[in-house]
Amino acid sequence: MNRFDRITAILIQLQSKRVVKAQDLADRFGISLRTVYRDIRSLEEAGVPLYGEAGIGYSLVDGYRLPPIMFTREEAMAFLTAEKLMEKFTDGSLQQHFGSAMYKVKAVLRGSEKDMVETLEDNILVMNMKQDKKSPGNILDVLLEATAEKKVVKLVYRAFGNEENSERLIEPLGIFHENDNWYSIAWCHLRESYRQFRADRIISVAITEKPQQERTSLKEYYEQHQKAKEAVALIKAVIRVDKSVAKYMEQQRHYFGFISDKVTEDYVEMTFLLRSFEEGLPRWLLMFADCTEIIEPQELKDKIALLLENIVQKHPLRNSIEV
Repeated sequence: MNRFDRITAILIQLQSKRVVKAQDLADRFGISLRTVYRDIRSLEEAGVPLYGEAGIGYSLVDGYRLPPIMFTREEAMAFLTAEKLMEKFTDGSLQQHFGSAMYKVKAVLRGSEKDMVETLEDNILVMNMKQDKKSPGNILDVLLEATAEKKVVKLVYRAFGNEENSERLIEPLGIFHENDNWYSIAWCHLRESYRQFRADRIISVAITEKPQQERTSLKEYYEQHQKAKEAVALIKAVIRVDKSVAKYMEQQRHYFGFISDKVTEDYVEMTFLLRSFEEGLPRWLLMFADCTEIIEPQELKDKIALLLENIVQKHPLRNSIEV
């Protein structure tokens, strides 16, 4: 990016937030703080009304706006790709809002970019959805609005394994997507602690007028949660898999603590770090047991052997074959 494009991009970023830190600009554009300060001075000399506070950041004077923005071809393609993902991975309300925003984006595209977007509309598909995990109705939309407005949410929820619904008052910190599902971390008034709620198990949701208490942000919660997990002693597991079947394990292995692999001519050696071998990894490895050798630890070997014994007891082999 040349200096003119960078300064223009800095001005656009200054419009996107009330306060922008110099370090954030340096990180985004891969430049030094000294270069950031020089670019800011160039904007000031060009008559852009901005002000800065040491230790806080830079802000534009209220009311200042750039003329209508023109998007590049690459940015237009990125928006179109994002729209396809939104159609598959969010609820109906968010899809509708994003679709409305896309009309505005397309409205400011040049003629050639409009033709390009129209051509690509039917040539970008998001497929291979194993299950329909989209959240019903406007659940994600309401959770996001409550997070932004700092309001308490009333929801009807059906927890895993329960046949009855329960009413909850929660204070959502935000939403995140993991393992094909949308979740919200929230302070639950019923449990008086932070709880995780899966969006597709929420029956109904509504924002109340009750304000939230001062809580941590979702990012801070996640960082604290990760530190707590890292403080727990992890168990190392090493398995050796026939090369012919290793490719079928590549996607799901990350759900079970996979950290690295070593490829040889005949096999792939995979290393995992977990907190326990209670269920997940042993049951998953049973799918590939005839092509897998456990190198370590013995605990994992014993767990799989026990599972196999239970399987044989429920599905015994015939002692003899009738002629």
